[in-house]
Amino acid sequence: MGQFADRLRESRERLQDWWADGGYGRRLIFALIALYLLACLIIGFFWSSEPDLFPVRERAEQRAASMGLDNVIGFTTISTLMEVTETMLYKRGGYLSNDVFPPGVWLDNIPNWEYGVLVQVRDFTRALRKDFSRSQSQSTEDKDLAIAEPQLHFDSDSWAVPSTESEYGRGLDALHNYLRRLADPKEPTAQFYARADNLRQWLFDVETRLGSLSQRLSASVGKARLNTDLAGDTAAQQSTPSDYDQEVKTPWSQVDDVFYEARGTAWALAHILRAVEVDFRDVLEKKNALVSLRQIIRELEATQEPLWAPMVMNGSGFGLFANHSLVMASYISRANAAILDLRELLSQG
Repeated sequence: MGQFADRLRESRERLQDWWADGGYGRRLIFALIALYLLACLIIGFFWSSEPDLFPVRERAEQRAASMGLDNVIGFTTISTLMEVTETMLYKRGGYLSNDVFPPGVWLDNIPNWEYGVLVQVRDFTRALRKDFSRSQSQSTEDKDLAIAEPQLHFDSDSWAVPSTESEYGRGLDALHNYLRRLADPKEPTAQFYARADNLRQWLFDVETRLGSLSQRLSASVGKARLNTDLAGDTAAQQSTPSDYDQEVKTPWSQVDDVFYEARGTAWALAHILRAVEVDFRDVLEKKNALVSLRQIIRELEATQEPLWAPMVMNGSGFGLFANHSLVMASYISRANAAILDLRELLSQG
């Protein structure tokens, strides 16, 4: 014990001598490094806040007024898609998924939130190009949407030339051109068809996305799962065999990643569905499905409540501590079930 104390004292004295020998320059360098790390910590905390929900109808009216255009069918939906994408790119701290320098490179919650938003932007842009802008399967695709979709599918974490922000910016420019043509009565080639079959097709994609998220969120505590991959079809086959009993569990290091991806997904979907409520109102009222859509929106908006804990808690399902992933899975699952009901309503005559 005495030898250890002597060595500790000698090490401390050597450190003091080294610090004193360095003089003002060495102390200044260390002070600047400490100041830089403190600034990164404060900025990182500032950047880690998620954007709030915004009023869809009001923002669309403002965009229409600024562009000098009429708010025609489809304008609110396309405007909201652009607003969601712009918020992802230009929010506080900007786009963080491709950052390679502190503090952005140290943050992972907001990049996962961005990915959840991006997936919904990509899915809707693809549906826009494939379904909403075309009257039938043999129709010619819109020239601007043919640019917007691949641009928004560019690599999400490219920081070099070309950067992700610049490529997504080109996609936004293409959406802006489509929106301008859509509201111009002299441009009949740009259309948005608010039909029940188009809406059902996109909602099917949403349903599969939310179903996957719900499973990943629920797996935060681990669960035994029976293999139902081939259920319902006696002739069905799969490439390689799977165990009948499976243990599914999200790694502890990815629990917060899945949680924030779900938050981003729900944030983007809540806005797009608010816009759908505006542009598809006549269709929804005819199918008596308006209240069903509003219930989906309510479930998704409930996921945006502030997280008061300093971190995403991962307690057991009925344990002493909270499990935020299971709470999120509950909202996502209810929204997913409501989307299934909505699709059934839209399929009825």
